[in-house]
Amino acid sequence: MPLAEQLRPRTLVEVIGQEHLTGEGMPLAIAFASGKPHSMILWGPPGVGKTTIARLMAHAFESDFIALSAVLSGVKEIREAIERARVNRDNLDRRTILFVDEVHRFNKSQQDAFLPHVESGLVTFIGATTENPSFELNNALLSRASVYVLKPLDDVALSALFDRAVDASPAFGSSLVKGPSTASGRTDDKVVAIEAAAKDKIIGMADGDGRRLINLVEQLAIAAENGNAKTIDTTFVETVLARAAQRFDKGGDNFYDQISALHKSVRGSDPDASLYWFCRMLDGGADPRYLARRMIRMATEDIGLADPRALDITLSAADVYERLGSPEGELALAEAIVYLAIAAKSNAVYTAYKAARAFIAQDESRPVPMHIRNAPTKLMKNLGMGKDYRYAHDEEEGYAAGESYFPDGMARPDWYQPTERGLELRIREKLAHLRELDGKSKP
Repeated sequence: MPLAEQLRPRTLVEVIGQEHLTGEGMPLAIAFASGKPHSMILWGPPGVGKTTIARLMAHAFESDFIALSAVLSGVKEIREAIERARVNRDNLDRRTILFVDEVHRFNKSQQDAFLPHVESGLVTFIGATTENPSFELNNALLSRASVYVLKPLDDVALSALFDRAVDASPAFGSSLVKGPSTASGRTDDKVVAIEAAAKDKIIGMADGDGRRLINLVEQLAIAAENGNAKTIDTTFVETVLARAAQRFDKGGDNFYDQISALHKSVRGSDPDASLYWFCRMLDGGADPRYLARRMIRMATEDIGLADPRALDITLSAADVYERLGSPEGELALAEAIVYLAIAAKSNAVYTAYKAARAFIAQDESRPVPMHIRNAPTKLMKNLGMGKDYRYAHDEEEGYAAGESYFPDGMARPDWYQPTERGLELRIREKLAHLRELDGKSKP
């Protein structure tokens, strides 16, 4: 049996981490103590205890535990599970807990198949998902189940789990001796010392995933046993264990959370935080071209005319990446992300654009005023098109003061309001001067 399965908690108090749910007075602890199971959605990253909690609930309530995987199961398996639940209820007077792992992978129709059986109480439904239930699950299913958010295991929880795994591993022995610099596991014929730095390295590689941590310990135990190793240091860890990529899902919530963190770090003018999230996404496998496209959006949405060079620099960086690829081209993108972070910020153009689009969407189709229509033919001129148009270049300061370019009867909306930052400060002064000239031109 894999070490991770051997260490699966048998009671709720053995669960490491998730104290916000399992601690005294917390929701799951109350649910277990009530004697009345209820349907729930467990949302969290891999390896944080979703399946364990579902199994513990089945054990606590002496229920039949039926586990389905949305990756491998279909309508046939769902029907078989429901039929088994009926037998449990009608013939055995027994509850059924139906656990669906990766429930977000079921389509809407498959999710709907559970609704009448959850509603009738035939099954207590527990769904596990790594994706945001708000986007991936039916509202009808969500309304019938409580949503509990499980967090990645922190270093304290992972440290405790590490000690438990080392203690249970035959290669390290049954007792764990912990000192200021080493943690030693004892066997009958040898002592394997695990340096504190090596333990920290393994905890970092686990990246909040308890199952991954236990698997890493198991791999180390096998390597130490086969190689008669006496000490496990960071070099041994790096040699034996393939570097575990940090948690990252190119199409999931973690992707959108991290790109949101990157965008907000740039908007917040923090170059170090911007570099951190930029490198985290690269390290997790994000496509640099996607990051370049998002950076172009940042340059237009959050910087705009406060520093027009930001867009040029970002476009140039994207072009450099296309020419050089990875890893050389990534430096150009890093340079651009730092520039975006330190550039003057303005969303004035973005705000004006959204306001204009909203106005156009609800406004009538106003005709173009006659004086600014194109009049390439004699007939069109005779109809008055282009009549009284003032050619701005012939006017004082190159500006036709008092002229209106809006449809007849439409007041100036003043959507664009330049900030007092960067180049927009000059733009603001220029527009104020032009409005002053407009005022002087009125009779």
